[in-house]
Amino acid sequence: QVQLVESGGGLVQAGGSLRLSCAAPGRTFSGYAMAWFRQAPGKEREFVAGVTWHGGNTYYADVAESVKGRATITRTDSKIANTVLLQMNSLRPDDTGLYYCASRKSTATIKPGDYEYWGQGTQVTVSS
Repeated sequence: QVQLVESGGGLVQAGGSLRLSCAAPGRTFSGYAMAWFRQAPGKEREFVAGVTWHGGNTYYADVAESVKGRATITRTDSKIANTVLLQMNSLRPDDTGLYYCASRKSTATIKPGDYEYWGQGTQVTVSS
């Protein structure tokens, strides 16, 4: 079982930035692809960004109103702990939602159902 803990959410004005962090206390992400998803009220959970287990490839949502070009996912791996960051810039009110960190023991995908482990989420609220 992998427990994921997100942090860094909050209330920010449109145009501002936030950096979300995901950690797995007491263990590493080694060998796991990592991703960020978000869910707005009344909407389905959607892919935001992902990174392969080795960190060599990153993926971003590429649909209308997506975060592509405004978000950067990075991961740091060590023998002690790992961190996955999501830097989001030029935030808009439609970026508001609960942001989840997820992991899977395989390649990164954009489908929520493919991920085995999830955090509880961190709330991001962007005011206009």
